[in-house]
Amino acid sequence: MRLLKRIDYYTLAQFVKLFLATFFVSLFVFLMQFLWKYVDDMVGKGLGLKVLAEFFFYAAVSLVPLALPMSIMLASLMSFGNMGEQLELLAMKSAGISLFRIMRALMIVIAFAVVGAFFFSNDVLPESQTKMWTLLISMRQKSPELEIPAGEFYKDISGYSIYVSQKNDKTQLLKHVIVYDFTSGFSNAAVMSADSARLDVSPDKKFLLFTLYNGESFENLQQQNTYANASKIPYRRETFRFKQMIIDFDSNFNQFSTSLLKNENVSKNVKELKATIDSLNKQLVVMKKGMSGMFLPQRFYGNLTHLPQPSGNNPIFKNSSYATDSLFVHLTESQKKMAVTAAISSITQTKGEIGFSNIQIKEIDEVISRHAIDLHRKFALSFACLIFFFIGAPLGAIIRKGGFGTPVVLSILMFIVYYIVDNTGTKMAREGIWPVWEGMWLSSAILLPIGLFLTYKAVTDSTIMNSEAYMQIFKRSRLAIYHWIKKHVGGLRSDRQK
Repeated sequence: MRLLKRIDYYTLAQFVKLFLATFFVSLFVFLMQFLWKYVDDMVGKGLGLKVLAEFFFYAAVSLVPLALPMSIMLASLMSFGNMGEQLELLAMKSAGISLFRIMRALMIVIAFAVVGAFFFSNDVLPESQTKMWTLLISMRQKSPELEIPAGEFYKDISGYSIYVSQKNDKTQLLKHVIVYDFTSGFSNAAVMSADSARLDVSPDKKFLLFTLYNGESFENLQQQNTYANASKIPYRRETFRFKQMIIDFDSNFNQFSTSLLKNENVSKNVKELKATIDSLNKQLVVMKKGMSGMFLPQRFYGNLTHLPQPSGNNPIFKNSSYATDSLFVHLTESQKKMAVTAAISSITQTKGEIGFSNIQIKEIDEVISRHAIDLHRKFALSFACLIFFFIGAPLGAIIRKGGFGTPVVLSILMFIVYYIVDNTGTKMAREGIWPVWEGMWLSSAILLPIGLFLTYKAVTDSTIMNSEAYMQIFKRSRLAIYHWIKKHVGGLRSDRQK
């Protein structure tokens, strides 16, 4: 009993040590990939170190559910590969200890990890994603850092295009400046040229103070032109030695409130996602019932009852329950035209209502799909931790290779397969081609049989990853082919010689 406990302690120590290392490496790789995707929203904005650190922290927390399965597979593969390479697994099996018994302590730890991953995705992840996306939206809305280059037009100031020929970095003086002012529209643009200029930011960082020296300005006065057909458009020319402009340019970082995303799927846990999906499904049912009422014949021909009745006592008009077609036949020609016009108008209106309702239904379906995808992802990513453990541990016991060579290559290959399949299923679910549960659980349905197969082969001491076994099979196959060729081709030659 003491031996078995020592085995548990030993396997746990091996796994935890490798897991901590691989987890932070995997998290760093995913974080770099994520930041590379949104680097354009951060570069050139003059963001403070505190804002960037906060964004990196929330991004790292949001990527934990994705890095956890990868690190579990890599750590289990490396730990069992090391024990197999050092013949420790062979010694344990020789002592009568099965592979499942060796894996028992790790299976308990992984079970807790699966449950912990779910609660992390349910409780911590919505908060971190809400703050992360709020920061990202705030970064996108921030004005870029003011840095006017020399020799090209600068258009990052809304409504202005500025050209600077030269810059003096010491005095911050701009030489040979041309300013195009489009704030009043392109037809009423103003052009200013100056020998030199200086650009400063107001103390509250909400305005730009643009000071021009020794220049001219040209302004189109088309708005003041009262003659629409005039061939000449008046303009105003001004020569100045000193001119100062005040431009709205808020360079402060204004962070939005997290309430901006309170109704989005990224900010909700399982309970809130289910409540939103049920509410939207009920709203969808009501809308579809309302659309079915648009196709009733009375909606198109109901105006016939308000038309004057034709002359004569016709029993059709005395009966309260009438057929619209029979009623239309007994109308006069003028009344028929009025009825057809009213029906066409009603059909056109109904067509517009149906088109608008279809757009609303499509939008609601997309919102439901997004919420359902997030709901299933919380369970699927947690379950992936268990699957990757039963892929990594048996595979490490089979290949019997430790270190960062073969285990890393195999882990990356398996995770690439998982990533491609998972993204394919998510895309199919998002576009409504497959049901959401099929798309989100596609990767698990494919990788689970692989994990069970590898576990079976590891328990039965299979040699599926042994190169020598494949070489023996290749040699036997080559020898069999050689004897077959010798028998048939040699016999054929002897027959020809006879």
